[in-house]
Amino acid sequence: MRIGLAVDHRAHPRASLALALQAEQAGADEVWIPETWGVDAPSLAGAIAARTERIAIGCVLPVFSRSPALIAQTVAGVDALSGGRAIAGLGTSGPQVIEGWHGVPFTRPLGELREAITASRAVLRREVLEVDGPRPIPLPPGLGTGMGTPLRMISRPERERVPIVVAALAPGGVRLAAELADGWWPLFATPEAIRGQWADPLARGAERRDPALPPLGITASAVCWVGEGPGADAARGAARREIAFYVGSMGSRETNFYRDVVSGMGFAAECGEIADAALADRRGDAEALVTDEMLDALAVIGSAAQVAGRMAALADAGVGTLVLSAGTPDPVRAVAALRDIAPSP
Repeated sequence: MRIGLAVDHRAHPRASLALALQAEQAGADEVWIPETWGVDAPSLAGAIAARTERIAIGCVLPVFSRSPALIAQTVAGVDALSGGRAIAGLGTSGPQVIEGWHGVPFTRPLGELREAITASRAVLRREVLEVDGPRPIPLPPGLGTGMGTPLRMISRPERERVPIVVAALAPGGVRLAAELADGWWPLFATPEAIRGQWADPLARGAERRDPALPPLGITASAVCWVGEGPGADAARGAARREIAFYVGSMGSRETNFYRDVVSGMGFAAECGEIADAALADRRGDAEALVTDEMLDALAVIGSAAQVAGRMAALADAGVGTLVLSAGTPDPVRAVAALRDIAPSP
């Protein structure tokens, strides 16, 4: 199993750069940079690319915030600077970020995501960019002034194919990932959810998958800790804060993809109470409402034997990469500990 580390979107980029360097030395295979309403992810990805030698570098870019061509250019730039170590992370994000930060209507998310995937692959193959989607290229007659020579990427990319990992939770996004992407990253993944609530969209997407694509890889992420005592207590506290934040605050009362997923895992009543507290700005109460059962399901914390068992169960469900959440205390130590007990491919 590959081990990754997600940096904190709230942290200063220099702190995240230092953490990525240490994680590479500790044995991490991947570093992931989310993009929300802090600094942009590609700037940090470029810095990490220039300072590391082995670790793969992924940005999770919201497809609404950039044109399909710019997404592809960004992926190509990180791949070139890293010598072929980029991973293209793509997701729709949600109304909280897209409408509340970028000022863009959160409409046709699956069309935007499909467009970004297909355009990125075409650009990296240096094909003439033509898109039939929410942002068509070229523009239909009557909307544009007319094009001259059709455009393709001027520079030669490092690789003609960069892995694309789709971050998705809702059934439509999961189905699209299984159809088109190299990898799928569902936050709060559990073996039971992969085999249960996500089984149908995964199967429906797989039916339309091009046989030329590799098997779909699955990435799971969680607050992780190997050991007991104060370190485990700190990790459980961090996991409680993370779960309360995503379930309670990453969306509105009507729309919260994270809450929908965790509710579907059997925690609907708890999620409702957490949302009520969080949306009333009672964050401490929201965290206190995260139960031990939720922590046991959504975090990977325990003795070496317990964690090894959790990792084996994830691997049996198809997970090939475990990414340590940014909330993991002493993440470099956690990377090294997971590296020692990770199941072999």
